[in-house]
Amino acid sequence: MTKPEIIEVKLSEIKLNPNNPRLIKDDKFKKLVNSIKEFPQMLKIRPIVVNSDMIILGGNMRYKACKEAGLKEVSIIIADNLTEDQQREFLIKDNTSGGEWDWEVLANEWDSEQLQDWGLDVWKNEDIDLDDFFEEHEAEEKELKNKIILEYSEDEYDKVIAAFNKIDGSKEQIVWEFLKLE
Repeated sequence: MTKPEIIEVKLSEIKLNPNNPRLIKDDKFKKLVNSIKEFPQMLKIRPIVVNSDMIILGGNMRYKACKEAGLKEVSIIIADNLTEDQQREFLIKDNTSGGEWDWEVLANEWDSEQLQDWGLDVWKNEDIDLDDFFEEHEAEEKELKNKIILEYSEDEYDKVIAAFNKIDGSKEQIVWEFLKLE
């Protein structure tokens, strides 16, 4: 199988796919438009995929964002060797995520503001002072400071009971016993 050729076409030559079930709205769409304005080379690396009728199979939202960003031309790949069923399958599979984010790596190796600018919903880099937090939530303070919520599966029940039987009831000791179980 030969590698599909990436070509440049006028934006007006390609058509939105009316059957595309994927949407990007509001703030996320604005982020996509900004990412295209700031890094248009990305479109050459990940071109829009169209069928032989120039209907988009992959990249409807990138197409809309390119239009919004004022681009006149885009990179495309023509997937003219797919059956109707394969085109429908591509439409869905191109828009599903495989896997999940490793949040620890993201938190330690990436700048959260930059990730957010690139369109990823991330945490905010804020230091939380627990005393300030509890001051702001005085009504809940006592309950929050004295509550530990443990989640465990049914098959871990015996371990949980064994841990509780070993402790005298202090929060620190409960946490320590559960950490040792891991």
